[in-house]
Amino acid sequence: MMRTASTTPLLVTLSLFVLIGTFHIEVCNGDLGSLVSSMMRPGKGNGRGDREGDKEVGGKNQGDTGGLKMKFYEKTCPNVDVEKIVETITWNKTKANPSLGAKLLRMHFHDCFVTGCDASILLDPSTNKASPQVEKEAGPNLSVSGYELIDEIKTRLEKECRETVSCADIIALATRDAVSFQFQKRMWEVPLGRRDGRTSLASEAFDNLPSPSSNFQILQKAFDDKGLDIRDLVALSGAIDRVLQESGLITTQVLSFLTFWLHNAGAHTLGITQCGMISARLFNFTGKGDTDPSIEKSYAEALRSKCRRSFETELEMDPGSSKFFDGNYYKIVNQKKGIFESDATLLTNSFAASLVKEFEDNNKFFAAFATSMVKLGGTGVLTRKNEGEIRRKCRFVN
Repeated sequence: MMRTASTTPLLVTLSLFVLIGTFHIEVCNGDLGSLVSSMMRPGKGNGRGDREGDKEVGGKNQGDTGGLKMKFYEKTCPNVDVEKIVETITWNKTKANPSLGAKLLRMHFHDCFVTGCDASILLDPSTNKASPQVEKEAGPNLSVSGYELIDEIKTRLEKECRETVSCADIIALATRDAVSFQFQKRMWEVPLGRRDGRTSLASEAFDNLPSPSSNFQILQKAFDDKGLDIRDLVALSGAIDRVLQESGLITTQVLSFLTFWLHNAGAHTLGITQCGMISARLFNFTGKGDTDPSIEKSYAEALRSKCRRSFETELEMDPGSSKFFDGNYYKIVNQKKGIFESDATLLTNSFAASLVKEFEDNNKFFAAFATSMVKLGGTGVLTRKNEGEIRRKCRFVN
């Protein structure tokens, strides 16, 4: 049974954007897969519990991965290469649909940032109309997609190894594999052993996902609450900036009530947004018909010129480099050309600003992003046998 809780509609009047759409990665600066795998080596952790498996990972320097372990399924599913099955299915789907990388990154972030990486975002609404809304129904999650891929992987793994591989682990692996596809190598290692949560509440999504207009202090606290630091905030910011908003999926009416937290930097290194997402910043920043002064003047005028025509006009989040997963986004932010208010807020903290400069180096950005993804994947995980369950179907509790 899912627990019940009262929920109330949340009318969000903040400026916003929704991170969805095309995620297209092209190899740059050589062999990224080798670079990341050589630099990303998880250590020992201090998680919430142990499950049978192999080497435990985590640690103070590499981040708390919640007691997860490398090669976890070698003992519990000894005759099946779980990671290879997930990779094969995900790569086949990503080859046909390059947007999967961005979609799964978003799903993974939104799952982990609410009640931890427990696949609670996958649970479907109850047929009982009196039951509270689930996370899927929360405003920030209405355009999350990629559920069908998770279902397909789960169905295959249930045939190979019944009630053994969790939906939470599948999300973590599929996200890594979809992002890694065009590099044809795994960009980071994924420690495993997560169990699936039994509850899902839309109210908790609203409570835990900060808005794109949050200032640095709010962002820092949100990340700190999840065991993530400023370095993680800046690194994860630069990863999805190049995500093209899918046309027709979000209506103006829906947008006026939604908010989505992943406005920070590295996530912005892939994609395109629309003028409507930054209209207040360009045309009415303080309610007096003015423009946000933190935008470089000539760039602000260029944006205003484009956006006067239509709020549906598309804009590159990372001008000149929106097809590449690289550190160019950070150069743009340092030039005061970050398209979102939350991009500019990274420069209001001296340490974050120093990281923005550091991550202009692709090698440093790639390594930091890989490390931060491992840390994110260890957020609030369930690992003890008396915590959660291994769902038979990802959309429903057992």
